[in-house]
Amino acid sequence: MRLNYLPKIHVHPVLMVFLIIAFVTGTFMELAIILAIVLFHELGHYIVASIFKWRIQGIMLWVFGGVMDTEEHGNRPIREEALVTIAGPFQHVIIYLILFFLASADLVPASVLELIFYYNTVILIFNLLPIWPLDGGKLLFLGLSAFSPYKKAYQSVIIFSMVISLFVLVLQLIFFPFTLSAFFIMIFLFMENRSEWNKRYYVFMRFLLKRYEGNTAVNAVRPIVVPHEATLMDVFGHFRREKKHPIYITYPDNGRRAVDENDCLLLFFHEKQYNKTIGEAVSYIP
Repeated sequence: MRLNYLPKIHVHPVLMVFLIIAFVTGTFMELAIILAIVLFHELGHYIVASIFKWRIQGIMLWVFGGVMDTEEHGNRPIREEALVTIAGPFQHVIIYLILFFLASADLVPASVLELIFYYNTVILIFNLLPIWPLDGGKLLFLGLSAFSPYKKAYQSVIIFSMVISLFVLVLQLIFFPFTLSAFFIMIFLFMENRSEWNKRYYVFMRFLLKRYEGNTAVNAVRPIVVPHEATLMDVFGHFRREKKHPIYITYPDNGRRAVDENDCLLLFFHEKQYNKTIGEAVSYIP
């Protein structure tokens, strides 16, 4: 299997400003260490994602960290996405091993090693916070989506992330010494999740569209029973990752009709039966 080991690295314009400020203020070494750790972290995601043949645009380094830009969103197997997510934090373990080797060989000044150890630990702990889109938040979402419908899992994680962001912010303001960088990071994460909440409908539609196109993994069948007056979107709200859903429609006369989930997706995306109940919409199916 051939891998592309040279991802495209993009530097956010705002980060360039911070690099100049760090150089002028004499804090360039600290920022360079942080960026090196962040890049090493993102390379962990990139390497494992490349093994699974994900479509990757590149890696973006920005003020508060980095992100691997990929077109894979919720349509890959949960186990696969979990491995890609865990690959980032695992890179920090490798950094600890490298630091241990360097300390034993006495190749790097102790002060520099202590600085790298400190930032590596801080970045690892921060990244494992259960806040979207940090790796901890992604793992939380994967865990929830394994046992609950995709729509419910996604919205729950976004709401939980906003609550935790505000909670950490309050803790910092009351119990810990105030730092402007930590303050802005938590505000940024809160605003990022607020933006995600506003886009929740489009995220869910993308999930449905991938299922409609057949680009999803399936490992089990899970029937869905819905009343005839339910809308198609009500039905889709029960859809789970890696599950195939035969849909059973119940009627007032105790009658029942079975339809395939693909038929419902076809009615929605192709036939455009947006405002019809599922009982009305399936009348278009022969």
